Amino acid sequence: MAGILDDGLDELAVSAHAGFAARMVVTPVAAVIFAGVLPWPICLGWLLTIVAMESDAWFATRRQYLGQTVGWRTRLWHVSGLCMTSVAWIGIGALAWASGRPEGALCAVVVWLAVIFFAQTNAYQSSTGFVVGGVVPAAVALATVLFVPGPPHLRLAPFIGILLLAFAFAGDGVSRMLKARRRLGEAQSQLRQSEALYRVLADNVKDVITLADATGARIYMSPSIEQSLGYPLAELYQMPTFRFIYPDDREELQRKVAALPATGGEMTAEYRIVRANGEVRWVETSFTLAPQPNGAPPQIVSVARDAQTRKELEAKLIDARLEAEAAAAAKSDFLANMTHELRTPLNAIIGFAGVLAGSARLADQDARHARLIGDASATLLDLVNSVLDFSRLDAAAVELDPAPFDPAIEAGAIVELLSGQAGANGLTLELDAQPGGFVSGDAKRLRQVLLNFLSNAIKFTARGGVTLTLTQAPDGDGDVRLRAEVADTGVGIPESQIAQVFERFTQADVSVSRRFGGTGLGLAICKRIVELMGGEIGARSCEGEGSTFWFEVVLPAVEAVAAPPPAEAAAELERPVRLLLVEDVAINRELVKTVLAPFDIEIETAEDGVAAIEAFRQGSYDLVLMDVQMPVMDGLTATRRIRASASPAAAATPIIAMTANVLPEQIAKCVEAGMDGHLGKPMNPTELLNAIAYWTSHERSAAPALAAAVS
Repeated sequence: MAGILDDGLDELAVSAHAGFAARMVVTPVAAVIFAGVLPWPICLGWLLTIVAMESDAWFATRRQYLGQTVGWRTRLWHVSGLCMTSVAWIGIGALAWASGRPEGALCAVVVWLAVIFFAQTNAYQSSTGFVVGGVVPAAVALATVLFVPGPPHLRLAPFIGILLLAFAFAGDGVSRMLKARRRLGEAQSQLRQSEALYRVLADNVKDVITLADATGARIYMSPSIEQSLGYPLAELYQMPTFRFIYPDDREELQRKVAALPATGGEMTAEYRIVRANGEVRWVETSFTLAPQPNGAPPQIVSVARDAQTRKELEAKLIDARLEAEAAAAAKSDFLANMTHELRTPLNAIIGFAGVLAGSARLADQDARHARLIGDASATLLDLVNSVLDFSRLDAAAVELDPAPFDPAIEAGAIVELLSGQAGANGLTLELDAQPGGFVSGDAKRLRQVLLNFLSNAIKFTARGGVTLTLTQAPDGDGDVRLRAEVADTGVGIPESQIAQVFERFTQADVSVSRRFGGTGLGLAICKRIVELMGGEIGARSCEGEGSTFWFEVVLPAVEAVAAPPPAEAAAELERPVRLLLVEDVAINRELVKTVLAPFDIEIETAEDGVAAIEAFRQGSYDLVLMDVQMPVMDGLTATRRIRASASPAAAATPIIAMTANVLPEQIAKCVEAGMDGHLGKPMNPTELLNAIAYWTSHERSAAPALAAAVS
């Protein structure tokens, strides 16, 4: 029943209801015309019958016309009335055909064709309607022509032929319209499904989807905007554009939206909104221009999502980063201060130990004790340097200084340096180095790694020997793979502990540090140096049989360079020197005086920066040795004040930093303050004398010293 009485009948009912007035005009006119060939009582009866049927049809189609939903009973009521009305029109034609008059036959055919084509016109709405209003009347009309006598002497063939031809045209038209109707129905169904799908997405997605015209007036807003803003949807449609934007962000957002065409039609913005309850939240919105047909202004599609959680997380991350940076800065400050505080007393200990060790007035036992003090102080200085080195490597604050060097020559120099220590322990120290030419790299850092490997091997080997094997192999693109292995016959390391030896403050076991000493920083520093060069480092060992430590780095091959000149001995002074020593620690002032006592150097002292400025104002000096960290006024400030004074000597007198601040950034601050050079503490007497001789010579040049100071 549902297939026969389909919803297409509702469309036919709407059309029928809309055409009621026109049919009420046509029907009386038709009755008058038929009265010319039929008795008027018949025509009047037919007219009254049609009016009654049309009136009944008006009620049968009223609900569909008003857009109300109807069931199969209402549709059957409408179909029944349609069928009777069609038969009534075919019937009046049949009576005219049977009247025996030629004009009656003509009126009959015209009415029949009108009914058939009227049915065809509405066939796209319902196939059932066409059958009832077209096929059935056509069959009745054809039967009338065939079986009801018409006017005498009337040839039936033309009538039958024209009826069949009209029926065929109507049938073909109906077939086409039904196919078109079916395609239209399928398209509408797909459209409804698609629209329903998009409606489900738009109505249920948490993001807020908005469509606005070029002026900003809202065309569509997804229901999620109610939850986002807290306003009823109807109120939002009436609300002015940008009303709920946070005032501080409103103008900027308006400017960005206005500039959409100039930015390619796409833009993402972050801004704050104010909800109905006054809560301020961050949102992120993507804006897109949607072109419109016929040159109409484009519409604006926006998709907004809540960004409050992400913004809060970003704020927490920023706070965490600031805290981490503050912690790193505190660590750096602590490291710098501790380095300074440790180096300052070591400067005096090492300096005076060297002075005592070289004194001819000491007994042999006393001289030995002085040397032991010096050795212990040097060990402590190595420890301080290791901690400083590791901290800088751990903070990625170390930059490599590549230069051409021959790995075999560097390895030979290190082996020669440690050969005496190995021989004193009854060990052999051998070098197996294959010549491979020059490479470009940080030779100083590689020497540091090799020196650590060899020192550890000698320290942990009681008998036998240590071998350094160095190989160089081409690695493509002009690079060389440099591999170094240090093998010993020492105590070895348990396999389970090999991976730990490269961690900071870690040794194979606790007894190792008690038996052999050390902090466990050396191999950790080596690991970071090799990794900084992009290389690999590792070890293999067998407990009780020895260990092999190795590293590999890939370095560019370069042409051979000239050998560096041999190191010069301590320089001699060209003339007497008048020197201002600015140092707040009395023992360090005494040490410098003691070291320089044998030379033609007149020394005046100042205990802080203020005293240094006053001394410089009252006297003239060939050189100033300036400490940095001092009470009252530090050395950097004092140097700036001296350089800023109008005295000609203020710009010409060399000022050399002599400080325990030895980090690169600290040296750079010395140069920025106007100092000409840098000497680190603990003080090296030879370097001190060379610096004094250089800066008081007649042919000195400041540029190389400045570069050296910065490096």
